Amino acid sequence: MRTLRHRLGFVLLMIAVFGCAPKGRYYQHQDSAPKVIPKKVTSLDAVAKYESYAKANMRPYTVRGIRYQPLTTGKGFSDKGGASWYGQKFHGHLTSNGETYDMYQMSAAHKTLPLPSYVRVTNLKNGKQVVVRVNDRGPFHRGRVIDVSYAAALKLDMLKTGVAQVKIDVIHVDQEGNITVGRNPIIKKQSNNDQQLFIQVAALQNKDRVEKLAATLTTLYERPYQTKFEKGIYKLHLGPISNELEADTLLNILKSNDYPGAYKIYLD
Repeated sequence: MRTLRHRLGFVLLMIAVFGCAPKGRYYQHQDSAPKVIPKKVTSLDAVAKYESYAKANMRPYTVRGIRYQPLTTGKGFSDKGGASWYGQKFHGHLTSNGETYDMYQMSAAHKTLPLPSYVRVTNLKNGKQVVVRVNDRGPFHRGRVIDVSYAAALKLDMLKTGVAQVKIDVIHVDQEGNITVGRNPIIKKQSNNDQQLFIQVAALQNKDRVEKLAATLTTLYERPYQTKFEKGIYKLHLGPISNELEADTLLNILKSNDYPGAYKIYLD
């Protein structure tokens, strides 16, 4: 009887020990979306800029018996195929670039693009677009060309279907600020001798309202601003902005977020 009690105690001890043991890296068997869309999920596109590629991620690697050779540059890269998304299973874990995956930010995974890269993703079914920062490897499924974050999938309107047919175009920015989008011609960085590029967001008679709006927008979109007083009207301009692509991206965001009358303007 005593021996039986000792054995039972040992079994209970082992259950307690292993029950408290740390969970594996991906403790969820199946990936999932959050049950409620949190307020912290971003709707703002990643802003393409020059970043040097991580040399450690240039080495070839093998997954499921398939060898992948990362590209030395993303300049001029475009592709079409399936897009999937990844969420809570990977949230908070390290990406291939050594960063922490945040499903609520605009990021993505690609099998061979240099890390980090910036990519414009277009949903071919509904025309919706996002710009994501590629900092991870995947998806390792036939026919899929990119794995986007939960936030990007939400903006692309592909959460319900899980996958979507997309076109991807690398937004390549060199050290001089010149930009290439996919296979399109280079967009030259704006010269300092040219007029500066802004986006006019509002024109109001009340100065206090303009200043409050300016404080909100410059915090939300991380852009400087200026106000211009003309003929009794205070005009709010976000900027200066360094190039047309960046301006178009910001303009589209503003138009979809309660500022349909916003437009680009050049000022001395």
